[in-house]
Amino acid sequence: MKPHPPTRASAQRPAAGATVQTDKSAADVALGWLHTARFLTTAPQLHFLPDLDIPEIAFVGRSNAGKSTCINTLTQQKQLAFASKKPGRTQHINLFSLGKQGVMDAVLTDLPGYGYAAVPRQEKVRWQQVMANYLVTRKNLRGIVLMCDPRLGMTELDEVLLDLLRPRVQEGLKFLVVLTKADKLTRSEATKALSITRLQAGGGEVRLFSATKRTGIDEVAALLWDWAHPAAA
Repeated sequence: MKPHPPTRASAQRPAAGATVQTDKSAADVALGWLHTARFLTTAPQLHFLPDLDIPEIAFVGRSNAGKSTCINTLTQQKQLAFASKKPGRTQHINLFSLGKQGVMDAVLTDLPGYGYAAVPRQEKVRWQQVMANYLVTRKNLRGIVLMCDPRLGMTELDEVLLDLLRPRVQEGLKFLVVLTKADKLTRSEATKALSITRLQAGGGEVRLFSATKRTGIDEVAALLWDWAHPAAA
């Protein structure tokens, strides 16, 4: 018997500071699906990306925000997403296929981290333009996951990215702000970070996440499943 797919109950917005409840069977299905992630291709520019007609979910965020750790935790693979020892130096768009029994039904996209001071200004500007073009023009893009270190809060670049996304969000693009490294926050700090980020996100989902304490993994996994399988939710 096939497991029941996750429901959209996992995507409902909770009150600030509340723990999001996700059906365990839904989370198991979603995590099993994410575990199928395999490297698909890498591209230095947009025109090298394959033309796909399946849902694509992109992970973005400032360098050092914990993006690679989040992807590796969700897919239960230690080295799927490369974490460079020199943040900001990994400047390729990396795609990972998802799908059980060899049938690809979605793609995870790991976009280069941005905002790291050691990267030459010319490279920063070039990659900001590449990312902007990707976010605006990628036709099969279904959702965006923005990584944010809650101890630093949303940066100016994060807010620029959100402003860029707003027209597509109004057209139905999903987006989620993941507050990484949540284990480093006290309960009151976590509640405050959730409240502030929800105001800044302007309608997007917000979740606390910690690979160390396993916080938010089930909720984020189920949400991504819902995005990629709307008919099953």
